[in-house]
Amino acid sequence: MTTGFTGKVAVITGGGSGIGRAVGCAFARAGATVVVAGRNADTLQETVKLVETEGGEASAVIADVASSQDVARLITTTVQRHGGLDIAFNNAGILEAGPLANMDEAAWDRLMAVNLTGTFLCMKHQIAHMSDNGGGVIINTASNLGAHMRLPYLGAYAASKAAVSTLTRAAAREYIGRGIRINAISPGPIDTPMSLRPGETEDARAERMKTALPIGRVGTLDEAASAVLWLASPDSAFTVGHDLVIDGGATA
Repeated sequence: MTTGFTGKVAVITGGGSGIGRAVGCAFARAGATVVVAGRNADTLQETVKLVETEGGEASAVIADVASSQDVARLITTTVQRHGGLDIAFNNAGILEAGPLANMDEAAWDRLMAVNLTGTFLCMKHQIAHMSDNGGGVIINTASNLGAHMRLPYLGAYAASKAAVSTLTRAAAREYIGRGIRINAISPGPIDTPMSLRPGETEDARAERMKTALPIGRVGTLDEAASAVLWLASPDSAFTVGHDLVIDGGATA
């Protein structure tokens, strides 16, 4: 898929690290112009430099997905700079863990503001543009710990991501008639800091994954990126409202 997205413009939230960065680089390698968004200017610029080093085109926009004003500015800036918006990967997210009865209400609010409200606001502004400009593709990041399985101490996070999955399906039904194809991915443990337990090393995580996952290992960033690119490509043109689980068999 070295040229499959030539001429397309893709926005990636949470694009300064992890899956967001990997997806941004993958889209650029496939020919797309990439806009990465997030709250940390330094990490966003690192992603832009990685894309440019590989010969791709990218730019960065500082934006908080929990702010409707920021998200609106992200879409407007993207269109002004690059002439349109064809693909959106709504990936920004945070993790809060701990016993539910002990969870600080502010932590709950942060989870919902970024993971759920942030996804809603991104889709709201992306759909508004795409509806008037021939459609597009939206992919949201849910989680295998959302609608697919549960673990202790992650109830609030799971609730936010299960809601993302449900919102994705509802929006997909609502807007496919306008040429906007909406799906989600639900990753399991991927090779990012979020999959590390507090104080855990990568070697210790690798040992834990030998028994924690049927596949016996953590997922790679390239594997996650490949799933997103497939959902964004014409190869998945008949896939609408799907939540693609990428978790090495954990929920099989």
